[in-house]
Amino acid sequence: MMQEGAEKNAKRETADFWRFSKAGRPLALDPAKDFLVQKMTFARKDKAVDKAAIVYNAHLTLSGIPLAAYDYVVNGKPALEWLMERYQVTVDKDSGIRNDPNDWARGHKQPRYIIDLIKRVTRVSMETMKLVNALPALNERK
Repeated sequence: MMQEGAEKNAKRETADFWRFSKAGRPLALDPAKDFLVQKMTFARKDKAVDKAAIVYNAHLTLSGIPLAAYDYVVNGKPALEWLMERYQVTVDKDSGIRNDPNDWARGHKQPRYIIDLIKRVTRVSMETMKLVNALPALNERK
């Protein structure tokens, strides 16, 4: 008698599996879409810019970025801000040519490429500033 009830439950659970599986599908990340970037911006707290978080796209916000990472400046601009400016989809007004930074990621089957690049640039920025700040004062000769 007990075994008969267990068999009924097993059949019911098996029959419902795909229904449960399909119900959770919208919660899963789709690397082909969810890692695409259009234009990154800084997050906002109230109306103030929050550079500790980058809104990557409608699905992802990268948070916990050390503000000291913005101290690493190349040609007058923090490396992270340069990356945010350059890695966005643009269309040239005159030619109509579309520049899409996602193309390389798609072509190399690395959907997280730009996110991983942000992480690497953040680390390099932090490590570079740590080295620079540890240097002794520059005593120039006259």
